Amino acid sequence: MDRTDKDPLREDRTLTHSSILVADDEQLIRWSLRERLERAGFRVLEAENGKQALDHFQEGVDLVLLDLKLPDADGLLLLKKIKDHSPSQPVILMTAFGTQETVSEALRSGAYRVVDKPFDFDRMVRLVREALQPTSNPELP
Repeated sequence: MDRTDKDPLREDRTLTHSSILVADDEQLIRWSLRERLERAGFRVLEAENGKQALDHFQEGVDLVLLDLKLPDADGLLLLKKIKDHSPSQPVILMTAFGTQETVSEALRSGAYRVVDKPFDFDRMVRLVREALQPTSNPELP
């Protein structure tokens, strides 16, 4: 039995192989999230800027982890573009610059959650699983 089979965050096999887009300009955050999410059974795509994020999103993903500040894009504007295209798309916004106003705007714009950096990676895996559950996305059939 390999190490991933012992991962307590890999309990729900129905979500295994869901694709997660990690859009963050910090390579270490992308790498860390990819490692942890893949260990939990997810397929991970990475984007270091807004253009790459939109390209991957248009290819189809199950959930987006989106940084508020990307080198070529504002995360709130990207969130709005994503939600305009696909209102039921779960998006978790990540930020090291979160203000109450930013959090409120993100939630009004359809973000599932706003997570402050630095964050606990196991907690992020649990949040991803929660966001992918059909009951947590009321717009889904």
